[in-house]
Amino acid sequence: MPAIDEDDRPKKKIAHEIGQDLTLLSVEELGERIKLLRDEIARIEADMARKRASRSAADHVFKR
Repeated sequence: MPAIDEDDRPKKKIAHEIGQDLTLLSVEELGERIKLLRDEIARIEADMARKRASRSAADHVFKR
């Protein structure tokens, strides 16, 4: 079975790149990007909360 070359894989379209030029985007496109970024922030914050809870539980178990 042949190995899959990295260059042969489909490229994932980047929805937004930090620092990207925004001059050619419409108001609607900018609104979509804001929603995308807010959703990503919420996802990251939820993961941080899970990790903090897990660490807190581990600290509680191992410090007794």
